[in-house]
Amino acid sequence: MILCCHSLFYSVCNMKLLFISLGCDKNLVDSEFMIGMLEKDGITITDDETEADIIVVNSCCFIGDAKEESINTILEMAEYKKTGPLKSLIVTGCLAQRYADEIKKEIPEVDAIIGTNSYDAICDAVHSTMKNETFVSLKPLTGLPNTNAKRVVSTGGHYAYLKIAEGCNKNCTYCVIPSVRGRYRSVPMEELLDQARALAEDGVKELILVAQETTLYGVDLYGEKSLHKLLDALNEIPGLFWIRIMYCYPEEIYEELIDSILRNKKVCHYLDMPIQHCNNEILRRMGRKTNKEELIERISYLRECIPDITLRTSLICGFPGETDEMHEELMQFVNDMEFDRLGAFTYSREEGTVAAELLDQLSEEKKADYRADVMELQEEVIMDKNETMIGKEMYVLIEGKVVDDNAYIGRTYRDAPNVDGYIFVNTEKELMSGDIAKVLVTGAYEYDLIGELL
Repeated sequence: MILCCHSLFYSVCNMKLLFISLGCDKNLVDSEFMIGMLEKDGITITDDETEADIIVVNSCCFIGDAKEESINTILEMAEYKKTGPLKSLIVTGCLAQRYADEIKKEIPEVDAIIGTNSYDAICDAVHSTMKNETFVSLKPLTGLPNTNAKRVVSTGGHYAYLKIAEGCNKNCTYCVIPSVRGRYRSVPMEELLDQARALAEDGVKELILVAQETTLYGVDLYGEKSLHKLLDALNEIPGLFWIRIMYCYPEEIYEELIDSILRNKKVCHYLDMPIQHCNNEILRRMGRKTNKEELIERISYLRECIPDITLRTSLICGFPGETDEMHEELMQFVNDMEFDRLGAFTYSREEGTVAAELLDQLSEEKKADYRADVMELQEEVIMDKNETMIGKEMYVLIEGKVVDDNAYIGRTYRDAPNVDGYIFVNTEKELMSGDIAKVLVTGAYEYDLIGELL
């Protein structure tokens, strides 16, 4: 999992507020809604945390590194109560939901705690704490917050995430998401379409569909998988150029979804399909609902149906009970399957999960060695794949300019932001972030491409 931090600064009633968003893209969408609510409440911007009267930290606790970053950030911000004008420190998100009592006890500088399903209370928290009142909102993990304000997109304006569901029903043995986010709840399609239209009208070219699992969208609301119907409707929205799908569980990918990807021109031939491992015993211990044979069949079938599809996956290295033989099996699988994109992460032992109680835990050194092996192999795989792209013409979404060079940074349909690679486009022509350019691929690095503007 890749961690990200976005900082945005606001003031209300002559008070200044800093907003820090940690963790995944789903968390970022919550942050953007909260900032929209704060802006609607009259909040304006500042760019200096040392001047902040109010600081909000939207936290993450998915794995150990994320938890540590969130705690360190909260503690760092708490110091401004001693050295600056900070009057109110508010913690929201997964860490707040999971460790509310511990935060109250161990970090008394925190004035308000808002759980994952309570972020629509952010303005109430600000006003309460500015009156020196503590504020805690930990609503039951059912239903969805009332997002009655326009999101403030923090990703640059040319791409944005669309969170189509909250929570998860899978109950993988290593994962805390069901306990901090609740069971799977789809966002009604009409709300998603309203969001998507507003984003497109504001200049968003690429819409990235996210959830803990996108493939089950609509089952709880409409009695059937409905992601294909959502894609059909999104494809009709003017202004959108790409629609990208993330977090598809392999066992839940279905025929109508594949057909929708093929018939809707705006839907990228790209799927993020986290599999976590290939060894059947490890998959069983993880509580996954698939096996190696089914994974091979699913990958082969997707490539047969969509020959130019880009497949991304993620793997957990060093799960309890993993042996050198199991690791070698995974290495062979990675070599054989030739994933276009792959992220590998060391297993994080999270209290309260089934996997944390397993006896055969691996050392941090062994887990790190396993991960290093996988990533070294994947670098060879992706280098070979990138070289096959040389000579192809591709559309590129421009993201910025290379400093002191006549070149721009962009992404093809094969690359999601923040987790995949880039293409460096050489041209004398002036381009802007958000432009769509047609590019000839002329070279390849380990993870990135080189091209020339056509």
